[in-house]
Amino acid sequence: MNLVLPYLVYTFAAGRWGEFDALAGSAAPPALWNLYELARFRKIDALSLVVLGGIGLSMLAVLLGGSPRMLMVRENLFSVPIGLAFLVTAPMRRPLLYFMASAIFARSDPAGHPGLLRAFERPAVVRGLRVMSVVWGVGLAGQGVLLGWMALWCDIPTYLLISPVIGYGAVVAMGVWTYWYSGKLQR
Repeated sequence: MNLVLPYLVYTFAAGRWGEFDALAGSAAPPALWNLYELARFRKIDALSLVVLGGIGLSMLAVLLGGSPRMLMVRENLFSVPIGLAFLVTAPMRRPLLYFMASAIFARSDPAGHPGLLRAFERPAVVRGLRVMSVVWGVGLAGQGVLLGWMALWCDIPTYLLISPVIGYGAVVAMGVWTYWYSGKLQR
């Protein structure tokens, strides 16, 4: 849904609809899939919010018009402000990551949530949240800038094949690092 179908939709539609409309149409499979998942499970988490926010901004980018390249650039700039929000809140007593983690744990383990909130008050945990916020901030902002640059310089079919790999790869890499680092903090 997120890797192959956007490429296939673009490839099929580009000759019929033109590059811009085909590129806009290539956002349909991931958008429909995420809406289906939302309707099926009836819950939204931080990752779903990011994906749906990105899709919403993509649709806004389509409405704003312009060239296919500018559509691709605008589509990827969503991760830059999120990354900057992580970086700006990193030195605060409760960085953005605190609120995201708290919301996720409140849903997944309501009984353990008060204990998690107490753990978040310990200085070592606060430092760890700050470090994770910096890593995620740099990673998301860097991912957005890299994909924006690629949108300007790669041909569209290549971009459609490579950008999801880079986008998901960056998130998976940061997720694996977070898992490792949080385990280190727990020890």
